[in-house]
Amino acid sequence: MLIITFALSYAVKAQTKPAGKTDSAKVISKGPTQEFGKIDTSDLKMTSCDFEKDANAMVLFDKGTVYYKFSTVVMERHKRIKIFNDNGKDEANIRLEYYGTHHDEEILEVEAETINLNGKLIEYTAIDKKSIYTEVIDKEKKAIIFTFPNVKAGSVIEFKYKLTTPYSYNYPDWYFQSTIPTRYSEFDASFIEDYEFNFFKKVFQPSTIDTTMKRTSPKGIRHIWALSNIKAYKEEPFMDYPEDYLECVLLKIFHQDRTWITIGKFMLQADDFGKQAIETLDKENEIIAKANELKTDDEKIAFLFNTVKTRMKWNKIDRCYTIDGVKKAWVKGTGNSTEINLILYHLLNAANVNTRFMLLSTREYGKLDIEYPSVTQLNKAVVYCPVDTLKYYVLDASNQYNSYNETPFDLIGINALSFDSDGKNFRFVPLKNGAAREVILINGSISNEGKLEGNLQISSSSYSREKYVKRYNDLGEKKYIDQMQDENKGLKITSLKMENLQVDTLPLSQSFDFKFNLTEPDDAYMYFNPNQMTGFHDNPFLSDTRVSNIDFGCLYSYSINGRYKIPSGYKVDVIPKSAGMQMPDKGITFKRFVAEDEGDIVIHYTIDYKRSVFSKDEYPGIRDFYKKMYEMLNEQIVLKKL
Repeated sequence: MLIITFALSYAVKAQTKPAGKTDSAKVISKGPTQEFGKIDTSDLKMTSCDFEKDANAMVLFDKGTVYYKFSTVVMERHKRIKIFNDNGKDEANIRLEYYGTHHDEEILEVEAETINLNGKLIEYTAIDKKSIYTEVIDKEKKAIIFTFPNVKAGSVIEFKYKLTTPYSYNYPDWYFQSTIPTRYSEFDASFIEDYEFNFFKKVFQPSTIDTTMKRTSPKGIRHIWALSNIKAYKEEPFMDYPEDYLECVLLKIFHQDRTWITIGKFMLQADDFGKQAIETLDKENEIIAKANELKTDDEKIAFLFNTVKTRMKWNKIDRCYTIDGVKKAWVKGTGNSTEINLILYHLLNAANVNTRFMLLSTREYGKLDIEYPSVTQLNKAVVYCPVDTLKYYVLDASNQYNSYNETPFDLIGINALSFDSDGKNFRFVPLKNGAAREVILINGSISNEGKLEGNLQISSSSYSREKYVKRYNDLGEKKYIDQMQDENKGLKITSLKMENLQVDTLPLSQSFDFKFNLTEPDDAYMYFNPNQMTGFHDNPFLSDTRVSNIDFGCLYSYSINGRYKIPSGYKVDVIPKSAGMQMPDKGITFKRFVAEDEGDIVIHYTIDYKRSVFSKDEYPGIRDFYKKMYEMLNEQIVLKKL
């Protein structure tokens, strides 16, 4: 039995809501949509988006109409896109994913064409049906893939299709917003009385249409939602759940007999989850025997975690079920995150470590809504090892930069469903916050020509360590150095020494010898900004508005220390005053100490985060705090020639 089948296998007889406003189903949308193949010349002549001038392309309209045909849900979708320049031509590559492997969904009647204006003549180039491909992604999902022909700057492309599902309660969601601006988006949705849906409208602008009306045949309601002039979706710095801030309408069916306990029990019996955890792995006895030679559970956990993490390579796929199965993944040495973590679960359990399953939704997948139990909300399994009432380990061996004794950075603060193999203990665990510390030491001498030369040391623990190690391993040493030089204009790194790169229980130590070009001195003065090589260069909170909560990930502590030799023939003319400030609730504090000490300039900055998450309503306070902090960080020291 497959997990997607479970996701669609509950039917409910209930009153559909919300209540209608009118008794007519003959409301016609007045939005700027057109029939397939009919287009205004003005759209072909258009050269830019009038509400987002720098856009490379824009959606002219995107309309979805959903209705019931007997027990089948049908969505007819028609989308039209304008290409403004060559950078927008990527929009001509279409990929439509759906649950099609077992015919839970089907995409039918795909039509697509490119429209160009040649002088006064409108030319239509239909896509060859043979160039529309179906890709099998995994045992659940498929994708329809095609590329529009004859696309160039000025083209308009359009496509339409039908998506169907035989499950009457498998109602599609609708996203008004995408990564390019949208002139008009409409969702025309009809519902029947047999199923109770809850509507969740996430919209941050006035609606063009938001109308509900009763239907008589079939009995139910029809709801039309529409938005106009929707700006492109852009991620904001430090978003908590990025996908949750796309403007959309989500439909969630109410299942009276579905609970997280029933979901967990089903998962325990599923061939592609619970039954995988008891599969025997090739040569596992040797590994388990070594684990059992260790004295403590901590030692066993560390050994088995590192064994699996070293052997297995994540294929970059998150699912809450296995695809190839753990035995095949173990032999190949690669698998999805759940396959890797079920292998770890199996070995820990065999070594008599108190181990539980844990299912969750990653930040990229969206925030888990505990009030609406559904397996479709889950996309990853990890391993939960409770030690006592206060201490526990959350293990994800699919990420090579994770350590066994720290909650993975990308999982901090989320709610996860924990349950044991006998199906008796089910509970949500809010994964605790972590802390990271970074200490920066700069020793340098300033020359009379305005050159700074010296040594930079960075000591990073916990998640700060992980950040640097990942970057170093991904880029290699040369590109790692190049990136740091690019981030600090005027910096030249002459040598780099790394310590504890392979020892994740110790802080990472980096030592750079460097040369740095300061602002060129004039005849009387030299200017020196001490906020160099600190990592605090660009203020991330410059926007006047914010739609998402702010999530820094963990509790950070920064200590930045510098000692700079004043060049001969100069003296300090202007030096910033020592000062400090804090958020009203002391969630973030900043302190600055600057002084002259026996011919040296000494600086000391501390930045401490006592909270990691701030609501979007708190954004004005965050923005003001950061504005003042960056002004204080960048306040210059002025040296005067004697």
